[in-house]
Amino acid sequence: MLSSTLEVAFNDQLGAELYSSHLYLAMSAYCESANQPGAARWFRLQAAEEREHAMKFFGYVVDRGGRVALGPIAGPPAEFASLLDAFQRALQAEREVTARINRLYGAAVGEADYAAQAFLQWFVQEQVEEEKQAGDVVEMLAVADDVPASLFMLDRELGSRQGG
Repeated sequence: MLSSTLEVAFNDQLGAELYSSHLYLAMSAYCESANQPGAARWFRLQAAEEREHAMKFFGYVVDRGGRVALGPIAGPPAEFASLLDAFQRALQAEREVTARINRLYGAAVGEADYAAQAFLQWFVQEQVEEEKQAGDVVEMLAVADDVPASLFMLDRELGSRQGG
């Protein structure tokens, strides 16, 4: 049985994952309007991945005898200064999710909930990958320095992302 404290915390994280999905969809829409279809695809795939993460929390709460409580999801920003700005915000969002996962893990440790710790371990590792992916793109965009040919090639590379 999931404690009431962890149930609330896991439901909050479910909402945070859904917000992340909305944020990435907003970034995808921005990229579509900026004629960057590769980046738009990358963000759409990332949005789908974040929704999958939310559903993992949904299933876990249910499996542990808890009750899923869905709250409102804030609207993400719709405008970004540039592709670099969008990816910098993505990296910041991933860092915030990492901090949230770490707090959840700490709460599970504090309650000696070993099942929750085991469940959260996957997310701990996933966040290493999430931050690295976004950080790598930020670095590539910084090197591209708004050079059209470089941005074109990077957009094509982003569009080749598998998944979804």
